[in-house]
Amino acid sequence: MSGAAVAGPAAARWRELQQGRGIPPEILAAAPDSPWRHNPARFAAPEQPDDTPSRQAAVALLGAAGGAGNPAAAGGAGNPAPAGGTVLDVGCGGGAASLAVYEHARHITGLDIAEGMLAEFERAATARGVPHRTVLGSWPEAAGPAGPADVVLCHHVGHNTVELGPFAAALGAAARRGVVYEMYTEHPMAWMDPLWVRFHDLHRPRPATLDDALAVLAEVGITPQVQRWERPAYDQPIEDICRRLCVSADRADEVRAALAELPPRRRTVATLTWAGTAD
Repeated sequence: MSGAAVAGPAAARWRELQQGRGIPPEILAAAPDSPWRHNPARFAAPEQPDDTPSRQAAVALLGAAGGAGNPAAAGGAGNPAPAGGTVLDVGCGGGAASLAVYEHARHITGLDIAEGMLAEFERAATARGVPHRTVLGSWPEAAGPAGPADVVLCHHVGHNTVELGPFAAALGAAARRGVVYEMYTEHPMAWMDPLWVRFHDLHRPRPATLDDALAVLAEVGITPQVQRWERPAYDQPIEDICRRLCVSADRADEVRAALAELPPRRRTVATLTWAGTAD
């Protein structure tokens, strides 16, 4: 599956909205640190994962004991998938998505563009004793080296891509049973838009939303099951907010004052599942 742009109007709108989230080069040039840098330790897989709708969907596709039949599975509606299976975690980070179901997986492949994230995934998978391998690369360009899997997981990567249609289609093409795709219902950095106006006089377009994403998926023939839910509140370190905002840490008090004026942040997410088409 190539990364070629999709010509439909929904894809064009998604592309426009995503490109509007970029940081102007003059702000990037003056930034004291890269806003794109991430600490892999912050993405470590928890020892006791929350039993979220996304985890439940993955367990069902893997056919774990007690798992209900999932209509997205290869067996069809009402038919439980075979017990166990292989997993491909696209944009795996530290493995939070796939290692949440490691006890039901025969093998996990973690794919990420960052070597540091893959090292964290490798550490966590080894500690749990799960057979695994890593693939360094971006999606869908690295779909070939990654190979197919029974279940493909992809959490919180879609808002980092401009060409969502080919990205999502390649996920389905790599899955024998189904895809579990988790995303925020609007761009996860949209809550910072008032801060960009305050500190840089940068006015962003409206953020891409779940509905925008579903329209793109429809253009490539994907009609997923959708479940909306809330993640617990999370206090992001002020140093990280300063870095993402391209301001120096010595302005932390200013940033705290600005944060106090914002409404409470909601972390509304959605779990999307659809059938795979891999042989």
